[in-house]
This record gives sequence, structure tokens and C-alpha cells, in this order.
Amino acid sequence: MPDTMLLIQMLVLLIVIGGIAGVLAGLLGVGGGIVLVPAFFYAFQTLGYDGPQLMQVCLATSLATIIVTSVRSVLSHNKKGAVDWDILRGWVIGIAIGAVLGVLVASSLRSVVLQGIFGLLALVIGAYMGLGRAHWRLGQAMPKGILRAILSPMVGFLSVLMGIGGGSFGVPLMSLYNTPIHRAVATAAGFGVIIAVPSVIGFLFLDVADAPPFTLGAVNGPAFLVVIAMTLLTAPLGVKLAHSMDPKPLKRVFAVFLALVALNMLRKALGW
Repeated sequence: MPDTMLLIQMLVLLIVIGGIAGVLAGLLGVGGGIVLVPAFFYAFQTLGYDGPQLMQVCLATSLATIIVTSVRSVLSHNKKGAVDWDILRGWVIGIAIGAVLGVLVASSLRSVVLQGIFGLLALVIGAYMGLGRAHWRLGQAMPKGILRAILSPMVGFLSVLMGIGGGSFGVPLMSLYNTPIHRAVATAAGFGVIIAVPSVIGFLFLDVADAPPFTLGAVNGPAFLVVIAMTLLTAPLGVKLAHSMDPKPLKRVFAVFLALVALNMLRKALGW
């Protein structure tokens, strides 16, 4: 049985992580995973869990929370008629295939390699958040045929390697292909469900050495439960704040923060 004081420290850290992730998700419209993965990593590492598969635990636990938050988000957006089900139906198979491939690859990589991948991709996402423009377009409608067959698995694959849902890649992609932002955000929540469900099932069968206490496969139970409870409580607060202030400058500030987190991940991956 793990030390009681260690469990209390873990609980406090997870409460703080879940609360912050919920506020940021509601305030900025970013998926919680982009915050949760590095937060889990630093929290578990601080508590003394720094095994070669620590990043797999962080990815899997983040994706498990995304199942709950994405389903809730899709149902909420669907009541307002904002979900584009035609896009979801066209992209579901490719995204799911990419997610399964992501689990297979992530399961075979060392934690330090996954840190480097997260750092590089987070830099790209941060750069788009900070420098992207609403008028940028790659096309007037979401791609079909061979381009969709290439892009849809990429969305699932890269999202699993980062432990994130559909927002970070799905929203920019749909926006670049002329999907209105409110519809892109709503539909990307559906991407999150498609990414998270098969990947979490796969991660549950992964045998992780030196995992934090109460970890099933690669999914940490306490982290999942505490973060879900906290994000459900604090996300509405973030939404209220978003309506009372201009979120654009905050997105740029968050982009800088994300870049710093990504650079720190890369630094650790390189052993500096």
C-alpha cells in the first residue's frame, strides 16, 4: 500500500491540475489534454514516479478523461445543432484507424521519445494558436477522397501520441477548410470521442512498470476520477469568464505558455 502522505500529495496535485485544466478548456476552447499531459508528467515525476513508461500513463489517463468530457461536449453542442454529422461520418473510420496505430506506436516507445514528440507537436500547436489568422484557408470544403484518407488517420495518430482529443488538430483543420468556428469546435468534440475510446481500450492492456498507484494498464484511476470531477466543476467557470472578456489576447498568452512547456519537454527529452 502506498504511503498515506504520498497519496495525499498526489490528491492535492490532481485537484489543482483538474481545476486549472477545466478553467482553461472553458475559457480558451482548448482541449484539456494539452494541459493535462505535461501536468500529469511533472506531478508524477515530482512524486517519485519516473519510469521508462511514465509518458504512456500520462497519455492514457488524459485520453480517458477526454472520453467523458468529449461525450458531454458533443451532447451539449448537438442540442444546439452545431455538430456536423456529415463530417464525423466521413472521418470516423480514418481517425479511429489512426488512433489504434497511435496506441501501437506509443506503447513501443520510451517515455523520453514521447516527451520529444509531445514537445515538437505542442510547439506547432502553440505557434498556430499565437500566429494563426481566422481568414487562412486551404480550401472551401472539408477534403474527401485520397486527401481525407491521408489526413483523417493523421489526426487520430498524432492526437494519441500527444494524449489529446480532437480540438488541437481538428479545429484548425476544419477552420482552414472553411468550417465556421462554432461548428468546428462542436464537431471536433466528436473527433475526441473517436480518438479516445479505441486508444484507451488499447492502453488498458498495456503492462506498465513502476506506474503510480492504482493504475490499470496505463490509465491511472485516481488521476482520471479527480480530474473529471474538477473539470466538470470548473469548466463552466471558464465559459463564464470567456463571455466576460476577450479571449483572443489570452489565447496568445496561452500560446506562449504552451511553447515554454513544449521547450521544457524537449529539454528534458534531450537530457539537458
